[in-house]
Amino acid sequence: PDKFNTYVTLKVQNVKSTTVAVRGDEPCWEQDFMFEISRLDLGLIVEVWNKGLIWDTLVGTVWIALKAIHQSDEEGPGEWSTLEAEVVMKHDEICGTKNPTPHKILLDTRFELPFDIPEEEARYWTRKLEQINSLGDDEYAFQEEVQKKPLPSAASQCSFEDADSAVDDRDSDYRSETSNSIPPPYHTTAQPNASVHQFTVPSRLQQQGVLRESCADSLQNYDLDYREHVAISPAGSSRYGSSCNVSQGSSHLSELDHSHESAHGSEQDDDHQERESNHSYHSLGSYQKDGQARLREQEEPHGKEEEEKVCETEEKCADHSAAKLPLELEKPKDVDAGAQVSYHGDNEPPPFPPARAHWIRAISKVRLQLQEGQDEADPSKPPWLKGGPAGGLYGIDSMPDLRKKKPIPLVSDLSLVQSRKAGITSAMATRTSLKDEELKSHVYKKTLQALIYPISCTTPHNFEVWTATTPTYCYECEGLLWGIARQGMRCGECGVKCHEKCQDLLNADCLQRAAEKSSKHGAEDRTQNFIMAMKDRMKIRERNKPEIFDLIRDVFCESKLTHAQQMKTVKQSVLDGTSKWSAKITITVVCAQGLQAKDKTGSSDPYVTVQVGKTKKRTKTIFGNLNPVWEEKFYFECHNSSDRIKVRVWDEDDDIKSRVKQRLKRESDDFLGQTIIEVRTLSGEMDVWYNLEKRTDKSAVSGAIRLQISVEIKGEEKVAPYHIQYTCLHENLFHHLTDVQGNGVVKIPDAKGDDAWKVYFDETAQEIVDEFAMRYGIESIYQAMTHFACLSSKYMCPGVPAVMSTLLANINAYYAHTTASTNVSASDRFAASNFGKERFVKLLDQLHNSLRIDLSMYRNNFPASSRERLQDLKSTVDLLTSITFFRMKVQELQSPPRASQVVKDCVKACLNSTYEYIFNNCHELYSREYQTDPDLPPEEQGPSIRNLDFWPKLITLIVSIIEEDKNSYTPVLNQFPQELAVGKISAEVMWSLFAQDMKYATEEHEKHRLCKSADYMNLHFKVKWLYNEYVRDLPAFKGKVPEYPAWFEQFVMQWLDENEDVSLEFLHGALERDKKDGFQQTSEHALFSCSVVDVFTQLNQSFEIIKKLECPDPVVVAHYNRRFAKTIGKVLMQYADILSKSFQSYCSKEKLPCILMNNIQQLRVQLEKMFEAMGGKELDAEASDHLKELQVKLNNVLDELSAVFGNSFQTRIDECVKQMSDILCQVKGTGNVAANARNTVAQDADNVLRPLMDFLDGNLTLFATVCEKTVLKRVLKELWRVVMNTMEKLIVLPPLTDHTGTQLIFSAAKELGHLSKLKDHMVREETRSLTPKQCAVLDLALDTIKQYFHAGGNGLKKTFLEKSPDLQSLRYALSLYTQTTDTLIKTFVQTQTAQVHDGKGIRFTANEDVLPDKGSGVDDPVGEVSIQIDLYTHPGTGEHKVTVKVVAANDLKWQTSGMFRPFVEITMIGPHQSDKKRKFTTKSKSNNWAPKYNETFHFILGNEDGPDAYELQVCVKDYCFAREDRVLGIAVMQLRDIVDKGSCACWCPLGRRIHMDETGLTVLRILSQRTNDEVAREFVKLKSESRSTEEGT
Repeated sequence: PDKFNTYVTLKVQNVKSTTVAVRGDEPCWEQDFMFEISRLDLGLIVEVWNKGLIWDTLVGTVWIALKAIHQSDEEGPGEWSTLEAEVVMKHDEICGTKNPTPHKILLDTRFELPFDIPEEEARYWTRKLEQINSLGDDEYAFQEEVQKKPLPSAASQCSFEDADSAVDDRDSDYRSETSNSIPPPYHTTAQPNASVHQFTVPSRLQQQGVLRESCADSLQNYDLDYREHVAISPAGSSRYGSSCNVSQGSSHLSELDHSHESAHGSEQDDDHQERESNHSYHSLGSYQKDGQARLREQEEPHGKEEEEKVCETEEKCADHSAAKLPLELEKPKDVDAGAQVSYHGDNEPPPFPPARAHWIRAISKVRLQLQEGQDEADPSKPPWLKGGPAGGLYGIDSMPDLRKKKPIPLVSDLSLVQSRKAGITSAMATRTSLKDEELKSHVYKKTLQALIYPISCTTPHNFEVWTATTPTYCYECEGLLWGIARQGMRCGECGVKCHEKCQDLLNADCLQRAAEKSSKHGAEDRTQNFIMAMKDRMKIRERNKPEIFDLIRDVFCESKLTHAQQMKTVKQSVLDGTSKWSAKITITVVCAQGLQAKDKTGSSDPYVTVQVGKTKKRTKTIFGNLNPVWEEKFYFECHNSSDRIKVRVWDEDDDIKSRVKQRLKRESDDFLGQTIIEVRTLSGEMDVWYNLEKRTDKSAVSGAIRLQISVEIKGEEKVAPYHIQYTCLHENLFHHLTDVQGNGVVKIPDAKGDDAWKVYFDETAQEIVDEFAMRYGIESIYQAMTHFACLSSKYMCPGVPAVMSTLLANINAYYAHTTASTNVSASDRFAASNFGKERFVKLLDQLHNSLRIDLSMYRNNFPASSRERLQDLKSTVDLLTSITFFRMKVQELQSPPRASQVVKDCVKACLNSTYEYIFNNCHELYSREYQTDPDLPPEEQGPSIRNLDFWPKLITLIVSIIEEDKNSYTPVLNQFPQELAVGKISAEVMWSLFAQDMKYATEEHEKHRLCKSADYMNLHFKVKWLYNEYVRDLPAFKGKVPEYPAWFEQFVMQWLDENEDVSLEFLHGALERDKKDGFQQTSEHALFSCSVVDVFTQLNQSFEIIKKLECPDPVVVAHYNRRFAKTIGKVLMQYADILSKSFQSYCSKEKLPCILMNNIQQLRVQLEKMFEAMGGKELDAEASDHLKELQVKLNNVLDELSAVFGNSFQTRIDECVKQMSDILCQVKGTGNVAANARNTVAQDADNVLRPLMDFLDGNLTLFATVCEKTVLKRVLKELWRVVMNTMEKLIVLPPLTDHTGTQLIFSAAKELGHLSKLKDHMVREETRSLTPKQCAVLDLALDTIKQYFHAGGNGLKKTFLEKSPDLQSLRYALSLYTQTTDTLIKTFVQTQTAQVHDGKGIRFTANEDVLPDKGSGVDDPVGEVSIQIDLYTHPGTGEHKVTVKVVAANDLKWQTSGMFRPFVEITMIGPHQSDKKRKFTTKSKSNNWAPKYNETFHFILGNEDGPDAYELQVCVKDYCFAREDRVLGIAVMQLRDIVDKGSCACWCPLGRRIHMDETGLTVLRILSQRTNDEVAREFVKLKSESRSTEEGT
């Protein structure tokens, strides 16, 4: 049967609970567990494990579908289920089991209503259950009991390595969930401890606004348990072990508001709240998403009551007196608190169906019935006002209820709610020793006994050196008194003999011993003397220290009469000593640990001798073991209370050396250590570890031995062991001094020095506990641990945390700092503690949890305004650190939660709830803190979409919180400078919570946009300031782009849109004002008017606002810049447009046009500055392009304006140039100017220029002063252009008659045949043709004008002037005047390469029989001519000869009603042709639109020029008799195209006329003036021919 040591784990929805382990093959657990369920599609997994030495093996699993569990409020008989060996998985979840094993388990599982509620309400809820179930969101509590199961010994060896079993998971509150099923889906199993990760920031809700207010009240009454998101059973709150002083099944009280709230008030409150909550759900409509209202969860309700716990115990706990809240995940005994449960995932808030509102009232009602009386006090008082002035000891998890809306100063002074005398856990809240009257009365007597005749004041022995005459043994160590004489010491009074070295160890009282001895020997007189001496001593004691006995009487609440009788009895018992004393002692030597190794093998063979009085017994030897287990029981009788039990451990040796030793001493074996126990320190049943002590300084000793001692003293048969009696004494003393006398305040003794930590009370009380401990053998570490346990119930009292921290540090040192000689680990030493390892660990775990919960409300519990409380806060953290050290060093746990991390999480939790609190009470807190007008209707106090008033207030409050954390809490919590800076965490948490709300609010506002954009901008500035001031440099945010600019982007864009309209309006206003003032210069230095300045001032102001947003998000900045660039573009272009439209009308004014152009230039200058201000090269590409484009547009505007301005001078310049022309005509002389006549040319040039210079002088001087430099240059350029063009038009190439352009040349050319016209033409011609001298004069004049416009470097650059096309055109025209006709014709041929059809469409083939493809690039030819050309160059003379064969014309387009007789005329154009035949014509063909000619002609070209200076012009004409032939079409064939071919057939498309560029036109104009030159005349006629008009068109 002992083969099995089984325990059961239950898992449901990632929560795991474990029973205790029970031995045997039919174990019975009888343990209740309760779970809260939120999903019915899962199952309950029941695993039975067999505990092994190294790992545990799985016996089998049962999977029960939750849907299959029935609903019942009664316990049932249960059902037997077969355990199966394997689980079936589906989608990573267990969905069944297979392979049955022979084992079975009896389970009773059921769903029940979540509360203990009154009968009628239970009926009501049962009726409602169906509706609630249908909502599907409700959580079901189901309860189950695990009962007997037979385990046949053939256990299936299905072994899993279960990490939990390595350390008994019931002892710690931070084992992580490491079950063998897949890890819980929401938290990684890598998190080593739950207490570190307990306060995960909860998922927050989207709905603020209305929902927040409306739900606030209904929430107040209802604890949002921490465990909603993460399961954190405050470790072991309900799992205090069943060691002697722990009450089973006491429940935790949750304290109500200041303990002053009356039951009646509470009832009313409930009704009010029911109404509230109903109202709240009606008002939810507007904010529900997907029809599912969601509620903000908080893991640490700021100012709401902590949840109640159910203490589940080993027996069935039928009375579940605590409410089960629907949100609460109740963790049963031994739960693995590391199991982290997150019901709805971390990102999704838990659903909150309206049905939940119905539960709220029930919870409140139940709470009233929860308060169980702690002490038997006045029943008329309400149940929570019991327990004297302290108002009862409250559970460690209780918390002040801040529900009532009474002013709670936010930052200034959150005074500690004094009524919260925090009680640690059920164990301390109802300490059994305070109620166990029988035990108390016994302890009372024993205490009196210890103090009336205290050990510390016993009579010392009167030792003198003594010589033994017979072999004598030492009373203390039983060793022989060696030597011949003066072997030892002997007491003159009582005659006890011992070694000199043992005299200090001997602690029996001399007087008592003497009395006992003399009475045995019948010396009555002597006995009486001794008794008299003892009586005197007790009287003196009572007289000198009456306060001690008074205190004992008060503590145990004895009446004076009883006390007096008791004192007599006690004194008598002291005097009786041992004469009437006898006891039966049973000693079980259980085991030892950490013994010294004495053998060469590095081990020992230990056995134990036990001696009481003269009786000595020994155990068997355990060979080769330093941690032996004997389990041997010995029985003794003892008749002397001053006897001692001597327990000695030996190493058995069996060699010659030891035999020799045995001859000399009475011991042959090596000594391993001893413990000497005073019989008087024994009481009841004890299971105690004793440290092994040395005998002499030389002995090397280590380790401890465990003894179970049972004592039956005559007259005290059923009494608790002394350790428990001590606990009773200590606790009662503590309770009396603290709760009865101190009104719940712990009085901390003033003690200095190294042992100050051992001083627990002030002098009197300290003497009581010390004497008791000394008399009854209570080790000081037990005293310390007991006091620590007492303080745990008052850990929130001022000054206590510091004491506890020191105390725990010393307990830690006691166990952890083992001596060099010992090889016992700290955890083994601790396991051997008489206080009880389990008990102390649980105490620490609970304390740890409670500290965490309190630190999670450090603002309430440790207000910044109280220096003392801040000091306590520091000590509380020290205490946490001490607990962590204890866990590491003493419990030797692998990775307990690090204090810094725990504190960090607590701080975060507190900040979460603080934020929640200031959010929900923002208006009230703000108006109280800053004395503003508080009159706002409640519905407008929260965030609204109609205005933004709420947020600046919230930001102000947030800042005050962060500042308080930074300035008050950071310096206090400075124990972990690297890891914990409260100010920074505060900023981080506040910001992240604020960010979620702000983001949500901005999204809401974006939909409705009910506020002015300026309000949004102001809020943006506040948020930016908050971020930059407190958040930007935090490690979590450093170097990251924050989100907040994106929330406000739409509003800033809206503002920019509105701003654009403002800017445009402003622009019009500015321009109107400027216009009214006549565009005055702003100052003598500024050449522009004020409208430019105004426009840019406004734009810069707008940009400053954007810039001041200091937006850290480059993407958002880019968006702003793009938008703003558009505004700039719009404004500036509008400005330019307005000016451009009216500019023409200002040109007649003197200065105005210049100022207006200066304005445009100034726009460009300011725009450049703006561009730099917006980021220059760093600016977003799109915005940058936009601005660059704008710059170009403005440049163009300026160009246009200066052109308009320049052109406005045209008429005046025309006049000047005409005058010049007239003067120039007066210049006579030939072209070849003699050297001595050069100066006359200069003189002439000056004369010619005078009219122009007079005009320019006046204007340019004015421009130089009025125009900006850039504008001046533009104006000069325009004037230069106008002057050059005018000179060219009016002097060099004047127009022919009143017509203009080429048309005139053509008509002149055509009319050359008519004599009268010709004469007329020639008369004018003489005035126009420039002589070479006139050209020279003009050349010089041009140089002068150039110098003038250069103005010594102040005007236009020389290179510009030189290269200006206008000057070049003029120069070219001038140069052409002096060229010969041949040169001009050659120039024409060489430059005009695209005269017909853009020079395209001519095709070449080897001969005329090969038809080419259609010509490309020719639109609508009027026909085509095919000619064969042969080019021959004479080898000797170099003369060129061209033979042209006109083959045919094709596709002629011509309409005529008469006879159509086309012929081809072919002309050679080029230089040096005056004496050669230049033109041939073919015969005409009648009415043939594709005539064939096949006629050959020969052209002789000279050798002066190559073929590239010549071209053939082919013209198809219609022969007409008696009138001019009509032209059909023209083609031009340049010889250079066929030079390399030599001979080829050309197919030339016909065009309608000759096209030419500026150069060709100029040549034509000059040649058209050479009417006396036949070649020129013919050339002009040829080039001005065009297709005649057809008939019928």
